[in-house]
Amino acid sequence: VLSHNLCTVLNVPHDPVALEEHFRDDDEGPVSNQGYMPYLNKFILEKVQGNFDKVEFNRMCWTLCAKKNLSKSPLLISDEDAFKVWVIFNFLSEDKYPLIIVPEEIEYLLKKLTEAMGAGWQQEQFDHYKISLNTSREGLSVWELIDLIGSGQFSKGMDRQTVSMAINEVFNELILDVLKQGYMLKKGHKRKNWTERWFVLKPNIISYYVSEDLKDKKGDIILDGNCCVEALPDKDGKKCLFLIKCLDKSFEISASDKKKKQEWIQAIQTTVNLLRAGSPPPHKEARQKRKELRQKLLAEQEELERQMKELQTANENKQKELETVRKQLEAAAARAAEEEKKRLQTQVELQDRFSLELEREKMVRQKMEEQVAQKSSELEQYLQRVRELEEMYKQLQEALEDEKQARQDEETVRKLQARLLEEESAKRAELEKWHLQQQQTIQMTEAEKQELENQRMIKERALQVAMQQLEQLELERKEALEQYEEVKKKLETAANNTKSWKDKVAHHEGLIRLIEPGSKNPHLITNWGPAAFTEAELEQRQKSWKGKKATSE
Repeated sequence: VLSHNLCTVLNVPHDPVALEEHFRDDDEGPVSNQGYMPYLNKFILEKVQGNFDKVEFNRMCWTLCAKKNLSKSPLLISDEDAFKVWVIFNFLSEDKYPLIIVPEEIEYLLKKLTEAMGAGWQQEQFDHYKISLNTSREGLSVWELIDLIGSGQFSKGMDRQTVSMAINEVFNELILDVLKQGYMLKKGHKRKNWTERWFVLKPNIISYYVSEDLKDKKGDIILDGNCCVEALPDKDGKKCLFLIKCLDKSFEISASDKKKKQEWIQAIQTTVNLLRAGSPPPHKEARQKRKELRQKLLAEQEELERQMKELQTANENKQKELETVRKQLEAAAARAAEEEKKRLQTQVELQDRFSLELEREKMVRQKMEEQVAQKSSELEQYLQRVRELEEMYKQLQEALEDEKQARQDEETVRKLQARLLEEESAKRAELEKWHLQQQQTIQMTEAEKQELENQRMIKERALQVAMQQLEQLELERKEALEQYEEVKKKLETAANNTKSWKDKVAHHEGLIRLIEPGSKNPHLITNWGPAAFTEAELEQRQKSWKGKKATSE
């Protein structure tokens, strides 16, 4: 019956043959929990696809265990609320068997319930409870958690209905993934009428029902990363409007007030952002972070315990080493005491022996002092002789120094004389060189003087010739000037004659010249007006006059 019911709830096909085959050889009595688990894992749980109603599955499991384990004492919560607390426990408990809920998760759950009831959180009260809990165990089992919530220890002053509503709200959020729910008006797509619906927002869908009992479902709004939500202005008498845009359809919704409108817009936008980022719902992500933090703290605590154990082991080893050293020191102290005793005995013997040797030494010392006194007198005489020899040695040293200094002075004088002789011979050679140079210079001066005299004579003769040529040129210049004056006078006379003759000819030809059509070339201007001939004609006439004049001359 259990296997058949599990297969029905989990949507897995039931195989009675496999069940009979698995337990065929087990005829000794009832099947134990350990005996049933292999069959459950192999033939039922491994075939689960995830397309089953988790609430119904939890309710079946609750039916199997509640009657045996639920407390018989009266509680402030109903069996249905106890079931919801049981499901919440399974969600928040640690992933190890037997299942327990740690104090951090208990605090998280109680805070959520307190906020849902609208009461203030009593941190000091929970701290006292946490201290008493930590002294006895690591956490609570599910039945102890139900007793804690049902006892009303953290919900004093709240009635059963308020506590039940708080449990239901937390159950919807943590188990059913309900992020927000409430009544709003929805505009129809066909008839365009406005109808009140109960909306339930989940991580990837918004479902709307006729009422909050969730029995009559009217439709779904599938959410994905492409959806968006935006506020709309008031229209058609409806206020607090907003629009949900999806790929295939858009939905116009009206909230009861502006606060509800803003809360719904923010909740839907947050859900869409989580879908875009591929993040889990906030409560699951927060649970994962709390779990990771606990694991990190546990690892740190285990590491600290390991280090403490290592330190304790090292301390014990050090204690053992110290005990060994102490024993060694005691043995060494005993040996040292024995050696000290032997040393004292040896010291007494040595003192006696030293006393005898000291007496003998005194006698030897007296003899030595007498010998020393005698030797001292001899030494004094010897030292006097040594001082006399030292004085003689000093005198000999001074004589040697004087002789050495005299030799050095003599050597210095000799070197000075040699240097003076060398300088004198160098100066004599230089004087002889200068004398030869002077004689050579005198000879060269005589030759140059004779040559200059010859050149002077040549230049005087050339000068006389040049003077004669200059006088001749002066005479020729005077003759040329006289000829120039004569030619100049002839030219002036000829010019005057030519001018008077040109005037006569011009006057004569100007009177008898016929008037002809003017040339296109520019005309000359005379004292009497425009000329009767052109410039080219004038040049031609001048050439003919010059030719005639040359012929006449």
